[in-house]
Amino acid sequence: MAKVTREMVEKSGINVDELLELLVKNAAAELTTYYYYTILRCNLIGLEGEGVKEIAETARIEDRNHFEAIVPRIYELGGKLPDDMKEFHDMSACPPASLPADPTDVIEIIKVLVAAERCAVRGYTYICNLTAGKDHRTYDLSQAILNEEIEHESWFSEFLGEGPSGHFLRRGETSPFVSKFLK
Repeated sequence: MAKVTREMVEKSGINVDELLELLVKNAAAELTTYYYYTILRCNLIGLEGEGVKEIAETARIEDRNHFEAIVPRIYELGGKLPDDMKEFHDMSACPPASLPADPTDVIEIIKVLVAAERCAVRGYTYICNLTAGKDHRTYDLSQAILNEEIEHESWFSEFLGEGPSGHFLRRGETSPFVSKFLK
């Protein structure tokens, strides 16, 4: 734990234990989403599914990167991940992005994907609002993740006909905002 780091965050007026709970729950959401997106991606088949598969894969890999980027901050602030994976899964900030009843219904899969992204956008927006001007490192990390989650939501919402997002699939690069936290 970085003692002065925690001390400075506490002095800024943030309840560090509350912040750690949020960070751990969001880390759980990222790791479980990575797992569930693996299953969803495998079921994106046929002409309709193949068009979504690459986007789902990018979001999947970036969610894993989000997990990897959050974990060090949890430990810097004196927190830790639960020892039990089932407990970790169940504390996720977002509900499971489970395969729909009809695994061949691509639109239903996309609805699951967009719902997961919207939950993540809400969660990271809350953390950004909580840490803005007070905990610069957590804010910067959460804002970077938020930027990528907003793009994920935009990609999937276009497939549901909710309008153009102005965002384009990244080619060759994943996590352009979060990558600086992975070094």
